[in-house]
Amino acid sequence: MFIVENYHFAVLLCIVTMFCWGSWGNTQKLAAKNWRYELFYWDYVVGILLFSIVLGFTLGSVGEGGRSFIPDLQQAGKSNIISALIGGVVFNAANILLSASISLAGMAVAFPLGVGIALVLGVVVNYFTAPKGDPVLLFLGVALVMVAVVLNGVAAGKMKKSDTAAQSNKKGILLAMLAGVLMAFFYRFVAAAMDLENFEQPAAGMLTPYSAFFIFSTGIFLSNFVFNTLVMKKPFEGAPVTYNEYFKGQFTTHLVGVLGGLIWALGTSLSYIAAGKAGAAISYALGQGAPMIAALWGVFIWKEFKEASKLTNLLLLCMFLLFLSGLMFIVLSGGN
Repeated sequence: MFIVENYHFAVLLCIVTMFCWGSWGNTQKLAAKNWRYELFYWDYVVGILLFSIVLGFTLGSVGEGGRSFIPDLQQAGKSNIISALIGGVVFNAANILLSASISLAGMAVAFPLGVGIALVLGVVVNYFTAPKGDPVLLFLGVALVMVAVVLNGVAAGKMKKSDTAAQSNKKGILLAMLAGVLMAFFYRFVAAAMDLENFEQPAAGMLTPYSAFFIFSTGIFLSNFVFNTLVMKKPFEGAPVTYNEYFKGQFTTHLVGVLGGLIWALGTSLSYIAAGKAGAAISYALGQGAPMIAALWGVFIWKEFKEASKLTNLLLLCMFLLFLSGLMFIVLSGGN
């Protein structure tokens, strides 16, 4: 299987993760013109599962190091399979809430708030279960990101909205916060199933990044029959939607959702592949710089703050600068 050999390349992969995690929401925004997010989300999940299969039979099956995809699945221990599956279930619950938040409050609000909270809590969880990197620099970076998240929330609160829009925005913020708390824990379940110390000769029963990602994706897909079905019947906003509506969707509309899943899956798989050299906490933290990317999309492409005051724009600028500074310290923490 393909294995990352040095820290700097691992950091580069994590940066790609950050762009993927911060950009998949654009596909939801595109589909939202004529497609409810609950329906979009099915295509998104299908895209993730398809990518995990293709990845396993390509990068997960080439080279001499590690175990190939199929042999690794065959020898996987029950506890590690369950751990990766739980990671998928936890992620899916969090991501459905985040998708709902995007539809209600927009990318520039939902991502920085939800994923920012996930970053702060997730780094703590991942670092203390698998310490790697300079803790002072790492947590200094996390602290800067946390301040950036607060500034984003303040900026969102200063936007003038109608009573209906304000109510939707408030609901979106609450969903983003809940999503962030849940999302902080999914990565740890998957990382615990892998032998992060030795991808070349992983311990018996433990998983490689490729098999772990496939099982994780399976957990997402299977849990979606429960979570998304409930949300379709009892949506956070609007009328219920049905599976009949989903199957009546245009092929191009379905492709947009699948593309969103492929983008997210690429980023997540690279994060797991990089975790062996960068460490779970640093790999996770760098990827969770995604809110900055999402906020850039929301501000400059989707014009979600087009009527913002000078003070609001200043707050957004400070948020971007703090995010960049925080990510810089997170990168440096792993180089010591």
